Amino acid sequence: MEYQNLILVKKEKIAWVTLNRPENLNSLNTRTLQELDNCFTLLDKDKEIRAVILTGSGKKAFAAGADIKEFPEIKDGAEFSRAGHAVFDRIENLSKPVIAAVNGFALGGGLEIALASHIRIASDNAGMGLPEVSLGLIPGYGGTQRLPKLIGKGRASQMIFTAEMISAQKALEIGLVNEVVPQDKLLERAEEIARKIIENSSTAIAQAIECVNVSDARQGFEIEINAFGSLFSTPDFKKGVTAFLEKRKPNF
Repeated sequence: MEYQNLILVKKEKIAWVTLNRPENLNSLNTRTLQELDNCFTLLDKDKEIRAVILTGSGKKAFAAGADIKEFPEIKDGAEFSRAGHAVFDRIENLSKPVIAAVNGFALGGGLEIALASHIRIASDNAGMGLPEVSLGLIPGYGGTQRLPKLIGKGRASQMIFTAEMISAQKALEIGLVNEVVPQDKLLERAEEIARKIIENSSTAIAQAIECVNVSDARQGFEIEINAFGSLFSTPDFKKGVTAFLEKRKPNF
């Protein structure tokens, strides 16, 4: 598959995957999700690769969520959610660690792809949030399930219900990210961590990933998918997306 929205570079056992739609703040459109699915499928089979660093191009954003311009064309919200879940599940269950180097904004699906990664390093200018309820939706790519496990139910509920964005420092304080570093040191620090990882047994690490990921999340994911799908037919969703595209606040 020829990548239009990703840049893949392999160097000394590390794969660098860069979301490359800077003019759209690296938002995750359908094509990008397809490319991510293909890319991580191949990386999982690549015996030379021992760790993956995932980041976004430019200095403004890691990924600013799903591409909302596509929303009016979506016929089946649950199927849309399920497709994203499949990609993010692939990342979470990859047999080698994925380090999300979060440079700038990580919102909505952009934060959810970071949540699916095994380790999160943020630049000091990063901002993170799940703004879906402001569109009449909920996080649809695993956010309602993965976020509470990282930061606790209360904090996750506050982030989801208020749709507020938090700073990198706040994300560090509540355990959403592992470290915060200056933006010009972000990729260097991510590589340092990757280099420490690849010194260890890849077989043991693959087993460790599987064990860490074991949970009863399957039922929760299915509930999230169905809820997300049902919201696509609500008046609030239509109001939210229309207001976003018209660059105004929705009147729910």
